[in-house]
Amino acid sequence: MTITILYFAGLREALGTHRETIDLPAGVRTAAQLRAWLRSRGGAWAETLAEGRAVRVSIDQAMARPDTPLAAGAEVAFFPPVTGG
Repeated sequence: MTITILYFAGLREALGTHRETIDLPAGVRTAAQLRAWLRSRGGAWAETLAEGRAVRVSIDQAMARPDTPLAAGAEVAFFPPVTGG
């Protein structure tokens, strides 16, 4: 299954990319599994997407929960929490 991942703000800067298209490995079917798989890349990926770090996820422009399923062709975005002022 192929998806597109977008990274915003500090995540984009830390990871050195704003977008990638990937073929998901078997077993990666939810937002949480995707985040864990990306962390397994190590280095900045492990640090930036570490458990406990405040990172929001949207799938096809709708806020996602950790158990939100992924679908072929999905657009997944990772971004830091945003506050108004």
